[in-house]
Amino acid sequence: MSMLRAAVGFALILPTVAGARPALHAKARPAPSEPAPVIAPSPAAQRVIDWVSASKDNRSLPWAVVDKTNAALFLFDATSKPLGAVPVLVGIAKGDVATPGVGSKKLADLGPAEKTTPAGRFLAKFGMPVAGQRVLWVDYATSVALHPIPSDAGPREHRRERMLSPTPDDNRITFGCINVPKAFYGKALSPVFRKKGGYVYVLPETKPLEDVFPRLRIQATANEDAESVAR
Repeated sequence: MSMLRAAVGFALILPTVAGARPALHAKARPAPSEPAPVIAPSPAAQRVIDWVSASKDNRSLPWAVVDKTNAALFLFDATSKPLGAVPVLVGIAKGDVATPGVGSKKLADLGPAEKTTPAGRFLAKFGMPVAGQRVLWVDYATSVALHPIPSDAGPREHRRERMLSPTPDDNRITFGCINVPKAFYGKALSPVFRKKGGYVYVLPETKPLEDVFPRLRIQATANEDAESVAR
């Protein structure tokens, strides 16, 4: 955990799953007198957060960063103000590219290797209902949405327990969608994304970060130039 930098302003918004993961993972609920726990971005997540904030790549829309490796999501409003951070559940299979044609398949027909959460920059919008409810589509073409744990999720999957667990190792359980706590979805994420949508940046786990977000190279060069001038 020493590699994680402290996150200032990332309050852990977990009304229904209190006690999970300070600085990514916590094992016990804090005492009432203790400060609220926080989820700290990994170095890779922090790079993307810094880049989007500085470049305004979100184009005046709300945005979120999903760190699959550490099973965490960081939410921002249109001005890049942090709105909170929560643990997430992601696709069972590791990988950063969706299998061609996966969006047209039934869930029951997906093979184990096809249950991935693709990496990239996505313009997410609420759209056509699933099981009678509108969802926030991250990538409609591959049927990847961001939503709470489904009410019909099988009890053997233990999704809530996985979300509460002290490590991200068991947070891979979905068919590719990104699950967040229900209260966070309803009170924080849905209200800011509902009107015009927003951007979701899903970090890679098998590809280099710069291959998925090439503009990070420009930021790195700019930072190096600024350091050279400062010397």
